[in-house]
Amino acid sequence: MYNSKITGLGYYVPDNIVTNEDLSKLMDTNDAWIEERTGIKERRWIKEGSEDTSAVMGAKASRIAIERAGLTKDDIDFIVFATLSPDYYFPGGGVQLQDMLDMRTIGALDVRNQCSGFIYAMSVADQFIKTGMYKNILVVGAEYHSGGLDKTTRGRGVSVIFGDGAGAAVLSRTEDNTKGILSTHLHSEGKHAEELTVLAPSIKHWVPAIIAANDKNDESYFPYMNGTFVFKHAVVRFSETIMEGLKSNNLDVADINMLIPHQANLRISQFVQRKFKLTDDQIYNNIMKYGNTTAASIIIALTEAWEKGKINEGDLVILAAFGSGFTWGSVIIRW
Repeated sequence: MYNSKITGLGYYVPDNIVTNEDLSKLMDTNDAWIEERTGIKERRWIKEGSEDTSAVMGAKASRIAIERAGLTKDDIDFIVFATLSPDYYFPGGGVQLQDMLDMRTIGALDVRNQCSGFIYAMSVADQFIKTGMYKNILVVGAEYHSGGLDKTTRGRGVSVIFGDGAGAAVLSRTEDNTKGILSTHLHSEGKHAEELTVLAPSIKHWVPAIIAANDKNDESYFPYMNGTFVFKHAVVRFSETIMEGLKSNNLDVADINMLIPHQANLRISQFVQRKFKLTDDQIYNNIMKYGNTTAASIIIALTEAWEKGKINEGDLVILAAFGSGFTWGSVIIRW
């Protein structure tokens, strides 16, 4: 039985910084209101006319990760691409990535688990490697949110939260069972699907119907979030999935060297930090700079933490996420 370990990390965010003050010019909001509720000071949004898309940003992050892994594009055996904002309704971003990186005709799988997307993608890649099917897998999380947000006062509860960006990890085979991914844990509860959703376009409300109605008050194609409801569930599920991962490996909270939570809301991360009595050196947050980049948030934060020397060989690193679906999960890593 093989183990999988992260051998390369990379991320990319657009140059365009959008501050809370910038948003106050588009909608009835202000810096204090946004920071108090989310902890966010600024985010990156793709500028109109830019070449960047979810797939393009994913490719930029991937090139960095592959180089840092000491590999070439020809060494990659498979792609797992996580996003809720693909360039096209179909096909998914994985095949675009294969083309943009000029790779062999390897398989490409798309994961649509929103905020938990990177956790699910890592779990899938880990299983492919553990079974011996593949040796090196490129796992990508990328999001282009800004083009689909309601940037008016009506949509401020959601639109101030989200940012654009991408991250990538190369997962490689190792025969050292004491290092790499120790376990992954995945969950869902679909009865809450409409508490955090984009309802249209969909088979129930397809494009011709939207065009025919020409209803400027139709909010179905903008993200909707029942913020308080999501927050209450998030803090519970975050805690559960972290403890599940620890217990399955005979570990406890004292063993955690670094927790990288999905960057949904700084207040959620702070709640979890207080509950587990973690120091500031045991948890990494960057939502203040980038906002919530959904499937990209964990991998961007993980890459930054590693680049800053906050993660070292032998460390116990936990990745955890909760989001739309509801879905949640964790990845337990011995670095």
